[in-house]
Amino acid sequence: MDTAKTDAARKDAERTEAFEAQRPRLMRLAYRMLGSVTEAEDAVQDAWLRWTRAGDDIAEPAAWLVRAATRLCIDRLRAAKAEREHYRGPWLPEPLVEPLADPVERAEDVSVAFLLALERLSPLERAVFLLHDVFDEDYASVAGTLDRSEAAVRQLASRAREHVRDARPRFSVDAATAQKLVTAFATASATADFSALSAMLAEDAVMVTDSGGKRPAALRVLVGREDILRLFRGLQWRHGLPPVERFDMARINGAPGLIMHLHDGPETMVLEADADGRIAAVYVMRNPDKLTRIGGG
Repeated sequence: MDTAKTDAARKDAERTEAFEAQRPRLMRLAYRMLGSVTEAEDAVQDAWLRWTRAGDDIAEPAAWLVRAATRLCIDRLRAAKAEREHYRGPWLPEPLVEPLADPVERAEDVSVAFLLALERLSPLERAVFLLHDVFDEDYASVAGTLDRSEAAVRQLASRAREHVRDARPRFSVDAATAQKLVTAFATASATADFSALSAMLAEDAVMVTDSGGKRPAALRVLVGREDILRLFRGLQWRHGLPPVERFDMARINGAPGLIMHLHDGPETMVLEADADGRIAAVYVMRNPDKLTRIGGG
């Protein structure tokens, strides 16, 4: 066999192995940066294409790949700024669905509330915060990744922390209780049991429904128990609440949630509970563009 071809094949295999070893980390980083599994996969694929064209003298493949993926995500965030500003109705991240048992992600780092807080950051602030505070890279490494001074990176990190400090869920209930709560809420919603809904909701609960304007949904964030109940009462009075064909339990963005199958397609629902075990937040995804990974049957 030709020696040159053998060497090339060996180098290709080593390059592929080095990339695949980093793929899970790159995907976790890209999802937190972009709030979309689909876009994260595209960014990681772009990083792979750059990796295949890189030279053979890269001393630290892991650092090189993190740098490439981070910069690609920053470019995507900047390009999507106008689109996000004109998004119809509230925006939520694409649901991250994992098995109920043995999940990969830490719940507090992929919660909907946390990802929404990241949306308030600039692309650079988000990159610095994630790389340092979530992925435990030191400031010198982050500075190298972003071509910024270490002092600038520290300032960006400090500013980012101010925005996200209170975003992680402050209270938690055990998985069994959370599953009962989300199932009870879905059942009460589907059967128009407003007394049960009222008892479950915290007085200052919020409800966010993302449809991108492509399916019926509230076009603003609902704030307070009465605001949420008013929506359900209005839906029941005008059209009757849509029947749920079935629902499946799932771990969605780190929390017990539901995949609900309706006549017009699937939707996901995630709840966050407060210290009293009442529902503090309801996040519903109805945008079909963000539900392509969830079957409707």
